[in-house]
Amino acid sequence: MVKPHHSSDLTPAEVQDRIWELAKKIDIAMFTTWDGERQRSRPLSARVFRDEHAIYFLVDESGHKNEQVEAFPFVSLAFADNAGHKYAVISGRAKLSNDRARIADLWSDWDKAWWDDASDPAIRLLTITPEDGELWDSPNVLVSTAKMAYAAVTGQAPDMGDNAKVNL
Repeated sequence: MVKPHHSSDLTPAEVQDRIWELAKKIDIAMFTTWDGERQRSRPLSARVFRDEHAIYFLVDESGHKNEQVEAFPFVSLAFADNAGHKYAVISGRAKLSNDRARIADLWSDWDKAWWDDASDPAIRLLTITPEDGELWDSPNVLVSTAKMAYAAVTGQAPDMGDNAKVNL
C-alpha cells in the first residue's frame, strides 16, 4: 500500500511541479465562476503553459461565463484524475480577450466540435493567471496548498509558510 503524502513529505517546489503537471495531464477542468449570487461550473479544455504562468481556454463570445468573468474575475479550476485519485484545484484571475494570433496558435482539432476553424470571429481567449493551488495526490488526503504568485517571473523567494505554501 502506498503511504499517503503529507505536506511535510514534499518540498514547496515539488508541490508546485505536481499541481502544474496534473493540470497539464488531465486537460479538462471544471471552470467555476461567480455570478453574484451563486457559483457556476462547466467543463473546459485547458491549455496549460507554466513557462507563461498561464492557463488558456478557447471560449465562445456568447455565454454567461464571459459576463461573470468580467464582473467577478477571480475563478477556480478543478482537475480530477478519478482513476488515479489525483486532484488539483487552481484559483486565480481570469481575463477575456480577442487575441486572434493567440487563438490561432492554441487551436486544435478538439475545437472543431464548437467552431469550423480558428478564424471564427465568435472565439474568445480566456486567460487564467494562477494565484493559489491545492493538491490531493492520494485518496482523500490533502497533500498541500500552494501560493501560486509570480515568483517564477519576479524571482522572489518562495513563501515557506506553515502549511507548505509556495509561490508558483
